[in-house]
Amino acid sequence: MDLMRTQTQPAPLWQNWARTARATPRRFASPSTEAEVAALVATEAAEGGQVRVVGAGHSFTPAAVSDGLLLQLDALDDLEWVGPPAADGSRLVRVGAGIRLRALCRLLAEHGLALENLGDIDAQSVAGAISTGTHGTGATLRGLADQVRGVRLVGATGEVVEADQDQHRELFEVARLGLGSVGVLTAVTLRCVPAFTLTADERPRPLGAVLEALDDEAGPVHANDHFEFYWFPYTDVVLTKANNRGGDAGPLSPVLRMVDDEILSNGVFEVTNRLCTVVKSLTPKVNWVAARALSARRYTAPSYEVFATPRRVRFREMEYALPAHAVVPALRAMNTWLRHTGETVPFPVEVRFAAADDVWLSTAYGRDTAYVAVHQYHRLPFARYFRAVEDIMRSHDGRPHWGKLHRRRAEDLAPAYPRFDDAARVRRAADPEGLFANEYTDRVLGGR
Repeated sequence: MDLMRTQTQPAPLWQNWARTARATPRRFASPSTEAEVAALVATEAAEGGQVRVVGAGHSFTPAAVSDGLLLQLDALDDLEWVGPPAADGSRLVRVGAGIRLRALCRLLAEHGLALENLGDIDAQSVAGAISTGTHGTGATLRGLADQVRGVRLVGATGEVVEADQDQHRELFEVARLGLGSVGVLTAVTLRCVPAFTLTADERPRPLGAVLEALDDEAGPVHANDHFEFYWFPYTDVVLTKANNRGGDAGPLSPVLRMVDDEILSNGVFEVTNRLCTVVKSLTPKVNWVAARALSARRYTAPSYEVFATPRRVRFREMEYALPAHAVVPALRAMNTWLRHTGETVPFPVEVRFAAADDVWLSTAYGRDTAYVAVHQYHRLPFARYFRAVEDIMRSHDGRPHWGKLHRRRAEDLAPAYPRFDDAARVRRAADPEGLFANEYTDRVLGGR
């Protein structure tokens, strides 16, 4: 173990993917073992410093920013063990917390396993994804943190602690979704299901017809395993995505995948966003052209290939979790504001769904949830648009995604989470000196 080499690496400027957060820590380290992590944490604690962890940098907030020690855990990516099958065919799998979701999905596939649900970006580390509340879509399915059955973490004195639903249960609750505020995750135990295929059915539909059917028990949200849609502002067209287990629609043609996912969704989309940046008044027309250019496609592939979508156009994002019944009035209010202001928004609005869960700081805690995500091209201003949307979401009891842009603070977030005070108590006990805190965690979780 070359700990001294790890400790004394130069600290370069770090930026997240969206270029909305940056830091120049005193020390940057990429430990290759849990023992190195523990030694680094203990040293930083003794110096009265600060420790944060960075994965792929896909959080839009400054959650990973540190002026002390910044850890990158990419080397902690081993498959530690695969447990025996349960009665329902699921298995527990323990992996290093630094493994990227993309690599994890492929590794699980080699063992005939898969994650039950997944978001549409698979670049994140497992630790980062669960700690910020990453989720997918599916009215009967929960987010990634709910699939966590145990964690191993390095605490504020450098000790290694195992936590799950039977031991250190309260610590486990905040460790699996708590912005890394109680320690450095080094390993995660996940409940995985037998590998499965999904048949994807993607097609444009009228916005009004989709909104009218959202609350219908026989509508698309409840009739499909996974349902989401993308709405292009200034149009009455949405792209719906319905993914269901099984089926035999055949694979997607490599040529069609290249045309749709790379040329249109990334290459041409980059060009149209740049055009709207230069000539803002063209945005409604560009969105209409984009919406009318949408074509239907249907194919079957392994689940993780269907869930994930390549995203190469850089953007900023805010996402709010609403009570499921509130999504239609919220979207109608957004539509009214956009048409009244003429705001330049060439990015579609994304709407997804999830079942209620009991993870303390989950945005779906205690209620069936609809997620509304707004995006803005990185060369365009986003503040006015995001403020207006946030005001609408707050009026409908919305909870912001922990890893995406928002203006909320602990004092107004606490009433939205029944277990917020419990999470704060656990955080104070686990990290009384604020070793794992930074300005963002103090703002949204409260100071100690």
